[in-house]
Amino acid sequence: MVFPIAPAYLTVLYQYPHFWRVVSAVRCMMDSSRSAQRAVLQFLRAEGENASQIYSRMKEVYGDQCLARCTLFRWYQRYETGRINIKNLPLPGQAHVVTNSATISAVDELIRQNRRITKREIAVELSISKELRII
Repeated sequence: MVFPIAPAYLTVLYQYPHFWRVVSAVRCMMDSSRSAQRAVLQFLRAEGENASQIYSRMKEVYGDQCLARCTLFRWYQRYETGRINIKNLPLPGQAHVVTNSATISAVDELIRQNRRITKREIAVELSISKELRII
């Protein structure tokens, strides 16, 4: 079987061992979601670029969809201090989502027994948070 790979392409792969990291970063650059931009920011910071350089590069690629300058600088500082995760951390006071089958079946059974039961009564009956959200 013959693979259509040009010798120059192989040369690039051997000269630049981080080639695939760059390719994946470019793929992320095409996705304008916040988490994708944070991943690109984290990658470029690890490559040694400062926040101003990163902002100007990302502004070229994302245009109006780019993170705000102050947001980008804030995330840059977070990565500088050792943060690894690109997702938002849960805020205090946010409801925790628990979806175990025992709780779901217990809620379902209570509703079947009494269709007029309130969320508060379900929470008291099952000893769970009163911030119950039925989806």
